Amino acid sequence: MQYSYVHQKIACICVGAPGSGKTLLLRKLLSSTEVDETTSSIPTIGTSIFKLKLKNNKSVMIREIGGLIAPLWQHYYQSISNIIFVVDASNLCQISASGILLYSLLTEPELQNANILLVLSKMDMSYRQMRNEALLILQIDKLIKELPQKIKVVEFNAINGNGADKILSWLEEKDSP
Repeated sequence: MQYSYVHQKIACICVGAPGSGKTLLLRKLLSSTEVDETTSSIPTIGTSIFKLKLKNNKSVMIREIGGLIAPLWQHYYQSISNIIFVVDASNLCQISASGILLYSLLTEPELQNANILLVLSKMDMSYRQMRNEALLILQIDKLIKELPQKIKVVEFNAINGNGADKILSWLEEKDSP
């Protein structure tokens, strides 16, 4: 059996360290009622594909690539112009590890013109200062000024959906010609 989405172009990849919240983010964007306080997920081994509906009857295909296979991410960069990079803002140790992954991604020649959406996830579990510490550890202000890629930062809470509208707006903006 062949699925129709196989022939559709993957417009965006979603990456981040293991446990950063990629799967819950995409599930929440897919259905606002699918994720709540009792929802859990397991680490993505390999990849998953999500088809998100946008406004005006458009849709976008997003390939989630598991954080456990970060050394293989580069095999999925061809023809990718949009990247959602997810960081667990409630875990300072993971923020540092995410920084290494993000910097590696930003130096890839194939991604020099990519649009990057940096999603600070698990904002429901972190305190306000964690956001500032995450941005400081990742040196986001410096990256935005000095890199060719366009980087936008969004805070996201998978439980109540705060930030989902900003992520969808970014996807819609990047999907339009």
